[in-house]
Amino acid sequence: MKYFEDMKIGDKMITRGKTVTDAMITIIVGLAGYTEPFFHDEEYAKKTPFGTRIAPGLIALLVAGGLSEQAGYFEGSSITMMGMNNIKFMAPLKAGDTLHVEMELIDKKETSKPDRGLTWDRKNCINQRGEVVAQVDCIHLVKRRPK
Repeated sequence: MKYFEDMKIGDKMITRGKTVTDAMITIIVGLAGYTEPFFHDEEYAKKTPFGTRIAPGLIALLVAGGLSEQAGYFEGSSITMMGMNNIKFMAPLKAGDTLHVEMELIDKKETSKPDRGLTWDRKNCINQRGEVVAQVDCIHLVKRRPK
């Protein structure tokens, strides 16, 4: 377990990979209620610049969140994620893409409460071709070392 004091600006972590399946895209598109045809109509999508169905970019963030949690950087110390900033979708996400996350701690700040601090990390969600599919800066409220 890393407390706020153990976390250093510049800390880096690389997660394992996860393949996004057609079933994942279909289920999430259906549950969320997306209606754009390039998310659910392969014949329509073939005529787009993507040439096939794509997934909503938010699925990349969903996968990135799971992979990051599994990697354990914040395990035991995270109180909550406070927000996401500077979200960018840079490449299409398609069924069969395998994503991993490269995270770097980019800032941290003490709070007025002595038992917690804030950290900012940048997550790059990268596919098997080395393309950054999505990037997001996350703010976490984390535990400080007990006194």
